[in-house]
Amino acid sequence: MKLFVGIDVSSTDLETVMMSSEDNEVVFQGNFINDINGANDIKRTVLKLVTTNHFDQVIIGMEATSIYSFHPSFFFKNDDDLNQYNTETVVINPKETKRYHDIFEENKNDKLDAFYIADYLRIGRYTVGIVKQENYLALQRLTRSRYELVRSSVRAKQHFIENLYYKVNKLVTTDKPKTNVFGSTMMDMLTEDLSTDDLANLPIEELTDYLSNKGHGRFADPEALASAIQKAVRGSYRLGKVMADSVDTVLSVYATEIKTFKKMIAELDHAIADLVQTIPEERILQSIPGIGPVYAAGILAEIGQIDRFDDETKLASYAGLSWRQKQSGNYNSSTTPLIRSGDNYLRYYLVEAANHVKLQDEVFKNYYNRKYHEVSSTPHKRVLVLTARKLIRVIFFLLQNHQIYEERR
Repeated sequence: MKLFVGIDVSSTDLETVMMSSEDNEVVFQGNFINDINGANDIKRTVLKLVTTNHFDQVIIGMEATSIYSFHPSFFFKNDDDLNQYNTETVVINPKETKRYHDIFEENKNDKLDAFYIADYLRIGRYTVGIVKQENYLALQRLTRSRYELVRSSVRAKQHFIENLYYKVNKLVTTDKPKTNVFGSTMMDMLTEDLSTDDLANLPIEELTDYLSNKGHGRFADPEALASAIQKAVRGSYRLGKVMADSVDTVLSVYATEIKTFKKMIAELDHAIADLVQTIPEERILQSIPGIGPVYAAGILAEIGQIDRFDDETKLASYAGLSWRQKQSGNYNSSTTPLIRSGDNYLRYYLVEAANHVKLQDEVFKNYYNRKYHEVSSTPHKRVLVLTARKLIRVIFFLLQNHQIYEERR
């Protein structure tokens, strides 16, 4: 006989419904404060019901409600008293419980939500529990924060390019110089050291010397780069003084932001590389060519222990790297979009890892190239997702068998 405990979590409350598997009736319903005292009150209630009704398993479930479900789920998962009674703690995708709730009930409130979470547990459709060990969760804080910083950096770069177009439009169009505009030398040149007039009128020798000295000799052909920059500047539209001053101010702000994000991401990368060494499986993932400590950490922090997943298709679905089937009778659609759910962080690190693996492993490189020529619309984006899906199969096999990756000869 099982006891199902459904908890609707908010920032302040833990609305709780407990249901028995024997008659599917509610044996307890109450509201507790979302703090250590409230969690202990729920624990005592569960232990009392277990001892009086002789339940042989307790399943405690709650939705993944932003950050609010972290503390109660971790508390119940790691409580020694509860673990003596075969207790399992799971965190459920809210979309799943919402679909289940909407089948039976149009109204919505915390008590109903808690009831349908418990009832959802009762039918046994949940599959994935929370990460079991604290070091995975600690690593997850770092890798998820890095993901958010990368996204913010991308947005800042997009705004920088947009404003750079106003200043020197030819630097960001099809005939732009072949160099990274976000390199420190280029950004300093465009926002601090030289004006538009300087770039247009400076003798080519002086601009070449500037690039050589500022870039510490990293530019392969500084004279050709200087010539390309000057040509782009001279071919660009000119702004009035008021507009030019406004754009220069905005570019300077975004340049500072981009540099700050770069520094913050580097600090996180260092912390991630140190912490991931405490994860036993990191050596397995880093044996795959192209996967370094950061991508290995990002993947492992979200997967946790591989035994949480029955097979690689469950892992792919969890990452949101699976496709909806459209089939009816003899009709089978050739267009199958990705599912609109899954772990965004895991999907990001898998796709980024796949992008590097395809450059260093012949099997993945050949797969990518073959699929690339089969797709007409946005081939890189689509094929990269397929490559990430292939990478999932490899990762699942290696982790499940505790095996190091060996390149196919």
